[in-house]
Amino acid sequence: MPTIKLTRKAVAAIEPGEKPATYFDETVKGFGLKVMPTGARSWILEYRPGAGGRGVAKKRLKLGSPATMSPEEARDEAIRTLARVTLGGDPAGARSDERSSPTLSEVVDAYMRDHVETKRKPKTQKEYQIIVNRHIKPVLGSMRASSIVAADVARLQAHITRGKSNAGNGGRTMANRALAVLSAAFNWAQSMGLVPEGHNPTKRIERFKENRKERFLTNAELSAFGDALVEAETIGLLYEIDENKPKAKHAAKPENRRTVYGPHLVAAFRLLLLTGARKSEILKLKWSEVDLQRGVLLLPDSKTGRKTVVLSTPALAILEGLPRVGVFVIAGDTAGTKEEKPRADLSKPWAALLKRAGLEDVRLHDLRHSFASIGVGGSLGLPIIGKLLGHSQAATTARYSHLDVDPLKKAVDTIGDKITSAMGRK
Repeated sequence: MPTIKLTRKAVAAIEPGEKPATYFDETVKGFGLKVMPTGARSWILEYRPGAGGRGVAKKRLKLGSPATMSPEEARDEAIRTLARVTLGGDPAGARSDERSSPTLSEVVDAYMRDHVETKRKPKTQKEYQIIVNRHIKPVLGSMRASSIVAADVARLQAHITRGKSNAGNGGRTMANRALAVLSAAFNWAQSMGLVPEGHNPTKRIERFKENRKERFLTNAELSAFGDALVEAETIGLLYEIDENKPKAKHAAKPENRRTVYGPHLVAAFRLLLLTGARKSEILKLKWSEVDLQRGVLLLPDSKTGRKTVVLSTPALAILEGLPRVGVFVIAGDTAGTKEEKPRADLSKPWAALLKRAGLEDVRLHDLRHSFASIGVGGSLGLPIIGKLLGHSQAATTARYSHLDVDPLKKAVDTIGDKITSAMGRK
């Protein structure tokens, strides 16, 4: 192969031949210009990795092309690359490994299939899959997982927050969820050897602060809600109809349009408030999981695994007086049949109860928050509340810490009494 001094003038004078030719530089060993018969040109570097020597096969690395890189720039890049080789690096091998490494789409698909689908609940699986398909893959899916850096993750975060369907705080919340899923996928990929150890570019990205929407029912609101439940199970709640529909003239008089709620439906709301349990835990509760003698619910599976719910005397009274119609405590339309299923939802009766009680901006899950807030306000302590709610981590219960004012009130009263006493006032 010819050896010349690769300058701008020399490179411009080289004409393509019938076969590929490489012109090596006089000053930097292994650095050269490859010229194809088609006229295509590229800067290349040949080197022997490791300890070198003729016993080690040469490797060739493409540095760029004369169209985007001058001879001086290409020579400097060749010198820097040779320095890395001297220190034990293998740029060509690293590039080859990168090309053969899985894309992020392949990594998250494997994560969903081999980890999430086997160790997470169906609802969680569905939520993760939506995040992966709607947000992660479209932005970063085609990139090699091992080459993704913090800047790429920041781009994903910005893309989600700017999305038309995720404007405002909703976008920030979704961005946090997406980064959590992506971080978990990278941690799993490390354990599987799909990306280098320690490679998790999400760790350097600051998450958005979230304003948790937590609503607690006051004593007055609890009273109004209780009145609505009593009315629902006795005379029934008023309902409305569209007076413009043809069948409206056959409907009952407005004062007689009431829906009476059965004992199981009313019991569902009372148990949610008296136990602090989640909606699914009450709706899917079976009589076989109720131990009235010991006063507990023995849930074989919940959001945090096996769970024991301790029952108060009022909660026990509700369960003891509830008719046993089928397998499930809260009997649904299929109760007592071979195809019995738990009641699916409480949305419509919940909306009617809120309307009757005059409550706004209250979610069904806020009954659980109310249970916790009353306990914390009574100075029961966060560890106890956490156990009653079935929290697996103390940080989850800590959100209620600001409600525990009684100890602080006692402390400030003690300080105040001593100060006023010292000042001669009692």
